[in-house]
Amino acid sequence: MAPSTLPPGQPVGRPNVPAGNVVGRPSPRPTGEPNATVLVVEDEPAIATAIAQRLTAEGWRVEVARDGLSGVDAALRLRPDVVVLDVMLPGIDGLEVTRRIQAEHPMPILMLTARDDETDMIIGLGVGADDYMTKPFSMRELVARLKALLRRVDRAAQVASSPVAQPPIEVGDVTIDQAQRRVYRAGDEVHLTPTEFELLVMLASSPKTVLTREKLLAEVWDWADASGTRTVDSHIKALRRKLGADLIRTVHGVGYAFEPTA
Repeated sequence: MAPSTLPPGQPVGRPNVPAGNVVGRPSPRPTGEPNATVLVVEDEPAIATAIAQRLTAEGWRVEVARDGLSGVDAALRLRPDVVVLDVMLPGIDGLEVTRRIQAEHPMPILMLTARDDETDMIIGLGVGADDYMTKPFSMRELVARLKALLRRVDRAAQVASSPVAQPPIEVGDVTIDQAQRRVYRAGDEVHLTPTEFELLVMLASSPKTVLTREKLLAEVWDWADASGTRTVDSHIKALRRKLGADLIRTVHGVGYAFEPTA
């Protein structure tokens, strides 16, 4: 009998998928949504199985790895469209997995953490993760975040392949090369994740204009759910860590403005 899927929005749970197994075959997807390959790196069998079942129900091809080293090997072998990666893993942790994957073949990574610690989240974003979720989480939100992440990656690829080059954005000593997706401050290149890059472009395109967290969520993450505003805050902190604390002003209770020095 085929494994059952969880009702939408229900927290993760139940049976077991052997590590390394590919779950299901992609079913036809609506136009505009790719048949994605997803690597799930998670050592808790119940959580790994629940994620695999739900993503398979979405029409995606899923492979599960149960430890850090296996996760790195699977990522480099499969070249998945996106990785769902637990932070706490046997062998090497999710942070080291992210470093190794991004050094060899950069790809979108969504981290799962059992600790609601913003420092951990910022470190995860700093080593190359694009997004994170704190356990326990709903499957509905996981799917929504993965779809949004895949849309951002697809949008970036379309921009990169467009014959009409987008002009660079230059504000103060910050230069954003949109065609090459590179960022420089005072002539030095600063490496950003795809999500960080899009967030910076959004802010820098309207310098000295306050953008609400909700607008940033809608434009960068394709979300309409205000519950994700902490994600915006953590990405802003990651940007400040990489580019300097003086570039982005916080407007308490509202959002952020890009205000670099001249």
